[in-house]
Amino acid sequence: MRHEITIKNLADIDRAAGEFLSLIGEQRLIAFYAPMGAGKTTFTTAICHRLGVRDDAVSSPTFAIVNEYATASGEMMYHFDFYRITKPEEALDIGLYDYLDSGCLCIMEWPENVEDLLPEETLKVEIRPQEDGSRLVLWDSPDRQ
Repeated sequence: MRHEITIKNLADIDRAAGEFLSLIGEQRLIAFYAPMGAGKTTFTTAICHRLGVRDDAVSSPTFAIVNEYATASGEMMYHFDFYRITKPEEALDIGLYDYLDSGCLCIMEWPENVEDLLPEETLKVEIRPQEDGSRLVLWDSPDRQ
C-alpha cells in the first residue's frame, strides 16, 4: 500500500511526524531518501520530539555518523547520517549491524551510501520537496502475507 503525507510547512511538521509514526507501526529501520535540503534532519527531529527525546539532545550526526537518543519511554533510538560514508567498511567500523539488529528505531539519512548493507526489511521513505515549499513523504508498506 502506498502512503503519502504532505508537510505543508514547518508549523505542520509535528502533526506529520505523529501521523508517520502511527502509520509505520512496528517498523524499526527507516531510510530517508531525499536531496540535500529536503528536510531529512528536520523531519527526524520532529519524530524525535514526538517520541519525547529531549529537545537539546537532537542534532545532525553528519560528523559523528550516528547519534543515540533516549525516548520518553526510556527506549534508545539511533539517528544515522551516511553522507560522509564513501565505502561500506566505514559504516561497518561503527558497528552498523549492532545498531540495526538492536530492535530499536533506526532512522537513516543518505542511505544510498550504504545501500548494499541495509537489511531487506528497511522501510524506504522518500521526502520530495514541492514547488510551493511543502514536502511529500512517500513510502510503500511492506507486504505482510
